[in-house]
Amino acid sequence: MDESRYPNLLQPFRLRHLTFKNRVMSTSHAPGYVEDRHPKLRYQLYHEEKAKGGLALTMFGGSSNVAPDSPSAFGQIYIGDDSIIPVLREFSERVHRHGCAIMCQITHMGHRTLWNVEDWLPPLAPSVVREPAHRSFPKEMDRHDIRRVVRAFGDAAWRCKEGGLDGTELLAQGHLIHQFWTPLVNRRTDEYGGSLKNRARFGLEVLEEIRRRVGDDFLVGFRMMGDELKEGGLDQDDCLALARIYADSGMCDFMNVIAGQVGDERGLSKAIPSMAGPRAPFVHIAAAMKRETGLAVFHATRIADLATAEHCVREGFVDMVAMTRAHMADPHIVAKMMRGEEDRIRPCVGAGYCLDRIYIGGDALCLHNPATGRERTMPHVVEPGSGSRRKVVVAGAGPAGLEAARVSALRGHEVVVFEAASEPGGQIVLASRATWRKDLLGVAQWLASEVERLGVTMHLNRYAEAQDVLDERPDVVVVATGGVPNTEWVVGAEHVVSAWDVLGGQVGPGAEVLVYDDHGDHQGPSVVDFLATRGSKVELVTPDRMTAHEVGATNFPVYLESFYSKGVRMTPDHRLRNVERDGNRLCATLRNEYNDSEETRTVDQVVVEHGTLPVAELFHDLAPLARNAGELDIDALIAGRAQAIESNEEGAFMLFRVGDAVASRNIHAAIYDSLRLCKEF
Repeated sequence: MDESRYPNLLQPFRLRHLTFKNRVMSTSHAPGYVEDRHPKLRYQLYHEEKAKGGLALTMFGGSSNVAPDSPSAFGQIYIGDDSIIPVLREFSERVHRHGCAIMCQITHMGHRTLWNVEDWLPPLAPSVVREPAHRSFPKEMDRHDIRRVVRAFGDAAWRCKEGGLDGTELLAQGHLIHQFWTPLVNRRTDEYGGSLKNRARFGLEVLEEIRRRVGDDFLVGFRMMGDELKEGGLDQDDCLALARIYADSGMCDFMNVIAGQVGDERGLSKAIPSMAGPRAPFVHIAAAMKRETGLAVFHATRIADLATAEHCVREGFVDMVAMTRAHMADPHIVAKMMRGEEDRIRPCVGAGYCLDRIYIGGDALCLHNPATGRERTMPHVVEPGSGSRRKVVVAGAGPAGLEAARVSALRGHEVVVFEAASEPGGQIVLASRATWRKDLLGVAQWLASEVERLGVTMHLNRYAEAQDVLDERPDVVVVATGGVPNTEWVVGAEHVVSAWDVLGGQVGPGAEVLVYDDHGDHQGPSVVDFLATRGSKVELVTPDRMTAHEVGATNFPVYLESFYSKGVRMTPDHRLRNVERDGNRLCATLRNEYNDSEETRTVDQVVVEHGTLPVAELFHDLAPLARNAGELDIDALIAGRAQAIESNEEGAFMLFRVGDAVASRNIHAAIYDSLRLCKEF
């Protein structure tokens, strides 16, 4: 055990009757894994993996709803009736067996939800103020609504205790308790509005009811912002004054301190920053809360590495440090730290893929750990196989190829990789060259480091042809040759360049540039930001009804803030028809998607982003020589069984292709392809 580098993280912490075995935790979030509004096996296994990995406290149930007029807007738990209790008992037993504490976050969402789901009840709020993000017009709460919701909080907390949990957390940021606090929402003139003391009354009544129901041997705290970071909202002094009210009550055990507001998409991107923001941006706010209240303080916000976490605890800023997204990337952070294997921790790069999926109704997935949320079927730790050692040849060292090499080597096979470029990483290397996306390189660097550690033979600057592969006498071949930019569909394709050309430095930025994005993910906006930062006058054209259609809520506000600041012109609803030479410039014709009108742009450069086409020549050359003729058993892949098709008796090896060599997708898809295929080798 290596305790020398992070002694403060490994110190126990006692809070009321409970001792946490170290100072590392994961905060509540809503991964979208609920079944019938309950945290069943998938949800539980996700948290149990973190408990196995050495975590001291895992909180779950981001936005667990206490009442029917707080419906699920993005796959939350419903804790408003007793059917949840046996599920919580199973959950708590599963986590406790690993020496990890467990708590549930409970809430009423107030106006931060939808009216046209579940029971079709109007959302509630202190006043009739619409939240921009969810767009509902709420009902102003009557006193009987207040009394009912206070009781619902108490009932929910009691269910948490009956379910064997160690505590509960009241979510204030953005939700009903916070809506009473903030003058941006609370316009009441009765005893629940006006002064800060009056605005704190509802939260205090909730706290009193919960403590009455659960007694003293159960932890209760708030997740609250230390500064709303919005004009007209609660500033740091206001939040400290609120926290003191609850601390002075003697009924509150901890404050889980964050910052910002989440009522609109720009605010969300600031409160939960992506890689565009700094590390640990709000820890000073948490530290002030700890000094002013004397309560135990937990804190999360982009604390993704052990050095930062150790610093936060060592300096007394916080008592428990939360590495929530980091544990989605690697649930075994603490175990690896204790083994002295810090360099083997899979890093959270702040891509925001996990959160961005939630806000469009998907389930939370880590950009580069496909086992997260799939613990039933995908291993976080790949064990050696029981069969004979085979030789696996991988063509391509992008994310799909590197993962294929890593997993095959962990299974105990001899692995050889061919890569045409001078460094591994594939499209990740290009993506990381954009303005604020450099941390993406951490994905490739971790994979390459693991592959090197496992003794994989890597041939760089080596474009593999069929004979090169055959000379290795392989038992298995994995083609991960990726794709190339798809621009040939454009009439006048000889006049356009790709996002790859620009980011890779093959062409310099033009003075006036039209970027045509018929993809909608990061690729197009990234190259726009790259060009605008270098002084180009840029117009972004897309056939979609909005810019960056596929980019999620924690990321697209970063692009838009930059575009508006740099004067980027954004033109949705237009399709690029053709490009032709006009003297020493280019003329691009655009057609409106809805009324078929056409207009032209005369520019110096046209950049086209339309995904990639598979580089599949090697695969097709090898297919006639393979025992499976390159065929994939999709049912076996989905079920997690080994590939067993052998349609060619003359074949000498099994052949598969993964990632963009199959179809244009993303990093997660590429790595998932390789993990679920190669774990059965």
